[in-house]
Amino acid sequence: MALIVHKYGGTSMGSTERIRNVAKRVAKWHRAGHQMVVVPSAMSGETNRLLGLAKELAPGKASPSYERELDMLASTGEQASSALLAIALQAEGLQSVSYAGWQVPIRTNNAYTKARIESIDDARVRADLDAGKVVIVTGFQGMDDAGNITTLGRGGSDTSAVAVAAAMKAQECLIYTDVDGVYTTDPRVVPEARRLKTVSFEEMLEMASLGSKVLQIRSVEFAGKYRVPLRVLSSFTPWDIDIHEEAASGTLITFEEDENMEQAIVSGIAFNRDEAKIALRGVPDKPGIAYQILGAVAQANVEVDMIIQNISKDGRTDFSFTVNRGDYAKIMDLLRSSVIKGLGVEDLEGDTKICKVSIVGIGMRSHVGIASKMFRALSEEGINIQMISTSEIKTSVVIDEKYIELAVRALHKAFDLDQPATA
Repeated sequence: MALIVHKYGGTSMGSTERIRNVAKRVAKWHRAGHQMVVVPSAMSGETNRLLGLAKELAPGKASPSYERELDMLASTGEQASSALLAIALQAEGLQSVSYAGWQVPIRTNNAYTKARIESIDDARVRADLDAGKVVIVTGFQGMDDAGNITTLGRGGSDTSAVAVAAAMKAQECLIYTDVDGVYTTDPRVVPEARRLKTVSFEEMLEMASLGSKVLQIRSVEFAGKYRVPLRVLSSFTPWDIDIHEEAASGTLITFEEDENMEQAIVSGIAFNRDEAKIALRGVPDKPGIAYQILGAVAQANVEVDMIIQNISKDGRTDFSFTVNRGDYAKIMDLLRSSVIKGLGVEDLEGDTKICKVSIVGIGMRSHVGIASKMFRALSEEGINIQMISTSEIKTSVVIDEKYIELAVRALHKAFDLDQPATA
């Protein structure tokens, strides 16, 4: 008897009929002899609705006490969907129980709206599993040391599911979504995009960090740290599909680089529209200046992505970096109010009309000329590159947002990703 974790996204839980289908699918796995833990998201649109109500009452509000209440509010979406799924499973004739994160408990730090999981006590869940019950654990949330409800940030249910699978040493964690796996790029942008049967953990981590919406990056980090086998598959296949066929469908995120993987120099094209660029002009070029700028950003609990510092001239330089577009106004205000004046910066500029496009593939380690091929493809389409960053298995560029779809299509074609994979 294997322990399996299922995670269902908001679209999969979007109505009572869909919840009923999820219950039938979970019941099928349970009746096949597996111990089942299920981690559901809130019903589609529910978290946005709840946070929208808060914004109506206090537009522009930002404080620890306000963020505490946001977490208290947002966590109710997952509690509702978990209870509804437990009820649907009971209607299927199974014993089932749902728990909020604090009841497990899943312990986190106290960074409201962006909390990180620190530990999971699985004793209560294991006792229920041993009693033959299906256990539903709310995604997206936990509890800090003071007993406050916290949430893990948008997409945090993926992280919850992988963390539960890691803590309980599950055989596999199946992430059910509204797509049937990981594609070479978004099929809505490139209809010729192909589903990948397997993708390496490193590639998936890069794609998640670079804007792929299939898996939340922290869930992939967790999977890598604890070596949790992950599979991405669709919840919209018939619930009564053969269980062996279902278990082999979708895309497997693997930790092994097999021979076939080396044939794909580039495995996918990732892109992210939620980027903003901040540029400080005329920055004094002296030791510690980068820390003084980015240290303040880090203290505001904002992640920085790409960074460029230009060559020094007359003792001054330009310093540019990108952040999530949702953090742009917050960081611009921070820099204006408490950073740039003290540093003697000449000017502060910002741009929210940018995007990031990236090529990803473990084959890039052993092949030369990949970046130049990328730059040529963009040049032929008249697309100017504003910033560049690289790693062993990815190259990313910042470009004008209006060119994003043209760039993705051009790169997908340039690297033959529209061609069937070779055996």
